[in-house]
Amino acid sequence: MRYRDYDQAGLDAQYNNRALVPEHPAFIEAWEKRSAEARRHLSVDLDLAYGDDPRQRLDFFPAPQRDAPVLAFIHGGYWQALDKAHFSHIAPLFVAAGIAVAVLGYRLAPAQRMTEIAADICAALAWLYRELPALGGDRSRIHLAGHSAGGHLVSLAATTDWPSIAPELPPGLVRGVCSISGLYDLEPIRLSYLNAALALDEPEAAALSPMATLPAKPSGPQLLAVGGLESAEYHRQQADYAARLRAARHPVQAIVLEGRHHFSAVDALAEPDSPLFEGVLRQILAPRF
Repeated sequence: MRYRDYDQAGLDAQYNNRALVPEHPAFIEAWEKRSAEARRHLSVDLDLAYGDDPRQRLDFFPAPQRDAPVLAFIHGGYWQALDKAHFSHIAPLFVAAGIAVAVLGYRLAPAQRMTEIAADICAALAWLYRELPALGGDRSRIHLAGHSAGGHLVSLAATTDWPSIAPELPPGLVRGVCSISGLYDLEPIRLSYLNAALALDEPEAAALSPMATLPAKPSGPQLLAVGGLESAEYHRQQADYAARLRAARHPVQAIVLEGRHHFSAVDALAEPDSPLFEGVLRQILAPRF
């Protein structure tokens, strides 16, 4: 098998982030510790159910004021690992800036196919839209951010025809998106070692690739970020998707986080002086027209 210029081993190596960053366990442990601290110090509603499965839950960190804009964060883990509880540490800076934060959980592969995982995200966002008035958020200002597989899922949500899911949902349910180390074309994923767990077939990979499912009407702004130390395929995915968005007249900004690898890239979202945090903050707080 060949994909672009890669043989099987070469393609697998491009997407094996844990092998590329052997020190990744230290990053995951640090996320857990910082997230536990955030939950201790912030007001939070934990494990709000948007479905029947134990993983169909979200944690909501309200802003100090009512009718605040909302950032919904979706974790990575190649659709088969990690948990919302690893990423509560995203919340403190945004809450301090007057932005409520929802951290979404979802069911994982191999127990669930990618189609069901994507459906979980839609269900979570639809639930959030309906419940935000009671939670104290402004449902007309829902923004998304996600890392790795979460970057794929937020980008896919930006292409969703929301009224087709439920008539009360507005076409512009998602106001803006930030995808960190995102995956926009699932064909190389289907052809890589990852598919042993994901079981993607060719039609499903195409149907769930944001690269292939852009709506005709331009959506809200999208901020794409990739770590400077990430593999060539991650840089190629971002460059190709940014070009596709621009060609379709969708507003997009693409940045490279210099000196960061796959696991440290997402940390920039929780650092006050990083261009990633500043870019997401500008996106959320920009005047509405």
